[in-house]
Amino acid sequence: MRGTERFLADAANRGLGVQLVERAAASSLEDAARIMGITPADIVKSLVVKHRDGTFLFALVPGDRQISWPKLRALLGVNKLSMPSAEVAFEATGYERGTITPLGSRTPWPVYADANITGRRISMGAGEHGFSAFVDADELAAALEAVVADISDPI
Repeated sequence: MRGTERFLADAANRGLGVQLVERAAASSLEDAARIMGITPADIVKSLVVKHRDGTFLFALVPGDRQISWPKLRALLGVNKLSMPSAEVAFEATGYERGTITPLGSRTPWPVYADANITGRRISMGAGEHGFSAFVDADELAAALEAVVADISDPI
């Protein structure tokens, strides 16, 4: 099953309304925002984070912010987290960097959403290059049973 098909099937199984849009290739998050006529803050990055024990989680962070490692480690009660290589992230999710989303991931890893995404419509990866999805952030967090907390800092 293609990435967008896995994405859409998982969203449908969760009762989550998403709008899939095809867009021109983008060279950066800022470029993607320009192409879609939105701000970088409206694009939510789905980041794969690796625990010391080899398991993973998703961190959903607005495009104008970055993971705050101290905040995320404190929330999880751990002293070590890392960003895996692109190859390891692909193996963990089935998605290439730039297309990663918790929806349709090979393994349903826990999701931690930054509080800054709530209360609005966001864009996110949809499982394949050249596609994005629009979704209500609060509905997304509920559908994924995400922990919503302050896990980011401004870039």
